[in-house]
Amino acid sequence: MSDIVLWYTTRGAGAVSMILLSAVVILGVLSSLRFQGAGWPRFLTPALHRNLALMTLVFLALHIVTAVVDPFTHLGWLTAVVPFSSYYRTFWLGLGTIAFELLAAIVVTSLLRGLIGQAAWRAIHWLAYASWPVAVLHGFGTGTDALSGWFMVVSILCIGSVAMAIVYRILRPSTDPLTSARSEFRSGVSRKTDQ
Repeated sequence: MSDIVLWYTTRGAGAVSMILLSAVVILGVLSSLRFQGAGWPRFLTPALHRNLALMTLVFLALHIVTAVVDPFTHLGWLTAVVPFSSYYRTFWLGLGTIAFELLAAIVVTSLLRGLIGQAAWRAIHWLAYASWPVAVLHGFGTGTDALSGWFMVVSILCIGSVAMAIVYRILRPSTDPLTSARSEFRSGVSRKTDQ
């Protein structure tokens, strides 16, 4: 009976992790735009982003631990940290390990943000954009429910929502009040260096 509980817990925690990670990416995109709507204070987006990221880690840890201890797959702890080391669905589990390691790098550097500086933190934080599609691919390749109706609906909603946020980010002009001042400053500096 406990094997069935582990199996369902692994699947459920994986699906919840995908939903939460998608929400984290969407809120990260909105935070970069300094999104603020009517009744939506500006501070709420970064705070919600951070809290959902922590919740994602909790469900991701549950997903990994239950998958590793599940006697059906016999994955072992090495699979959780060394990509493509599993005999079971090697490529797809390897993608999951890579997605986890990218997220771990984001977490560690977020904790060390004051020590490594804003520029280094921001560069590493862009790994979130890489970890999300790798995690989604992992779910499609490893998940036993990958072709089930409920998983397809959840996946389409997650992928569509992230895509819409990215398109919105690309098409929306910057709301930073200093954007034009920075552009003018850069233009003046480049003209001076040309002379």
